[in-house]
Amino acid sequence: MLNAIERPAGSPPSAAQIISDFGPLYASHGFIGWLFAITGPVAIILSVGANGGLSQGEIASWIFGVFFINGLITMLLSWRYREPLVLFWTIPGTVLVGQSLTHLTFPQVVGAFYGTALLMLILGLSGWVKRAMQLVPMPIVMGMVAGVFLRFGLDLVRAVITDVAVAGPMVAVWLVLTALPGLGRRCPPIIGALVVGTLVALVFGKYDQTTALRIELIRPVIQTPSWSLAAMIELIVPLAVTVLVVQNGQGFAVLQAAGHAPPINLVTVACGIGSALSAVVGGVSTCLTGPTNAIVVSGGERKRHYTAAIAVGVLALGFGLLAPTFTSLLLIAPKSLITALAGLAMLRVLQTAFVTAFKARFSLGALIAFLVTVADVPLLNIGAAFWGLVAGFALSWLLERADFAANARA
Repeated sequence: MLNAIERPAGSPPSAAQIISDFGPLYASHGFIGWLFAITGPVAIILSVGANGGLSQGEIASWIFGVFFINGLITMLLSWRYREPLVLFWTIPGTVLVGQSLTHLTFPQVVGAFYGTALLMLILGLSGWVKRAMQLVPMPIVMGMVAGVFLRFGLDLVRAVITDVAVAGPMVAVWLVLTALPGLGRRCPPIIGALVVGTLVALVFGKYDQTTALRIELIRPVIQTPSWSLAAMIELIVPLAVTVLVVQNGQGFAVLQAAGHAPPINLVTVACGIGSALSAVVGGVSTCLTGPTNAIVVSGGERKRHYTAAIAVGVLALGFGLLAPTFTSLLLIAPKSLITALAGLAMLRVLQTAFVTAFKARFSLGALIAFLVTVADVPLLNIGAAFWGLVAGFALSWLLERADFAANARA
């Protein structure tokens, strides 16, 4: 099985070589990539965790797992392969977990994390991952993803209506920085929205003054999994799809467009290992991140990009260790700030999901996957996202056979 794992092209760089390859440009790209990860994506974890009934300690432990463990893996892989390989966690998978926590316990969800990790290990070690990624057509997958993400877009609208003093300026700054790409490259829109939202919330006294903020190191909460067949059926396949197809597919495309050759099987195995280790402390499944890798490779010499990825990993370690401090800081913020931040972080992803789902082939199957997922009605104690994939694929197989044939010829 190990024969399927890609070997590094050469020897790993020495410490002196890393220092030589590093520089202000790569440091800034690494910092901005890390800053993106700790803003909108972390707001999504907070939103999902709070709505799912997790304690502050469990949410901090989740954040520790997805940052510290994946930071270590990022540093190791980027160093050994001299490629920028930033691994974090699946954002659509996190949202999917939020739906499941309405009717599953967190230990049952953690058990499914382990099942997903095992599936990815098998796919990566066997070399079957490329074939597995092609089993369910991308439009149907993205129809399901759009259904999962829709709530964040709706919550953004509600936040603006119910607390325009905080959410309004955030949206305005996001729009300006998005409309002016030159300015947006200096300050990413989601970061500008966070800064403005924080300042406005402070000015209007929206922060919870009853909670004392102190610097605190993580004390991980070890989660004992519960093995539920319903949870396994509901989560393993959709979680694996969000990692392998949605997130890793985007990450591979970003890196290949920049001239890199990411090792697909090796990354899949790393995602399996990272997912298993993160699950110990309640963290969601590991993936090759698209947005952060895009920032890391956005400029400079291709052969030096790996140093920016290592910088992201180092910063992730620090953030993970101080997860309780950052979690407390965000949890005392007004709900509208977190909701608006999460919604803005998801807006482009939701747009991409809709465009991919309904652009050309499999549009009817994608629509059914979207509708079943949005309906959010569990069947046989199995969540709607799984049934969205099943229903979308089944309907396409019955009524869109020509699209399957066209895909096979492509």
